[in-house]
Amino acid sequence: MTEATTIDEKDAVARLRRLDACAVSDALDRLKLTGVVSHVPQQSGDSRIAGRVVTVKLGLGAAPSGPPRHLGTAAVEAAGPDNVIVIEQRSGIEAGSWGGLLTLGAKLRGVAGVVCDGPVRDIDEARAHNFPIFARALTAKTARGRIVELGTNVPIAFETVTVHPGDYVIADRSAVIFIAAAGIARVLEAAETIAAKEALMAKALLAGEPIGQVMAGNYEHMLTR
Repeated sequence: MTEATTIDEKDAVARLRRLDACAVSDALDRLKLTGVVSHVPQQSGDSRIAGRVVTVKLGLGAAPSGPPRHLGTAAVEAAGPDNVIVIEQRSGIEAGSWGGLLTLGAKLRGVAGVVCDGPVRDIDEARAHNFPIFARALTAKTARGRIVELGTNVPIAFETVTVHPGDYVIADRSAVIFIAAAGIARVLEAAETIAAKEALMAKALLAGEPIGQVMAGNYEHMLTR
């Protein structure tokens, strides 16, 4: 039995949503894992997001065979409240990887949000819906005639991280972090331990302890204990 089968997926998502990106990043450091991607700003919505990944791969070339459909629609139909849609659009072409109607469709399905390694458009509509989108850039240029969907729920590249369908992601204004499904139990346990220790330190500060005493050796060596 693998680690991925020993943790309930819905429980894992709920636990991840109680954390922030910094605690998860510290957990990855503690476990000597990678997955942190910086400099992906939150373009809409006012909350952090977390969930299991539904992937979309966009780029140049011919779309897969079958009835034509607009990019992103298959991902929206495959996703729900425990999911975050993660998009690769690294073609170098300025073209929207996500737009207003996709935002509305995802919002109606309760999708947690979207993370895009590329530009998105219709951001004012996403802001009006308070729908969380993290994206490299904004544009008004349509994808039509510029890029195509190469696959849904296939492995994608997000900066230096390979992301698989069913992996986990958390995103806030500090970073976007991907966690392999097989490692989620270890990462959650480590991140929760770190968050609990920091909560105790905050409590000590509020009780009047000097910050130099609170953030002494215990804090400096927290990731190795």
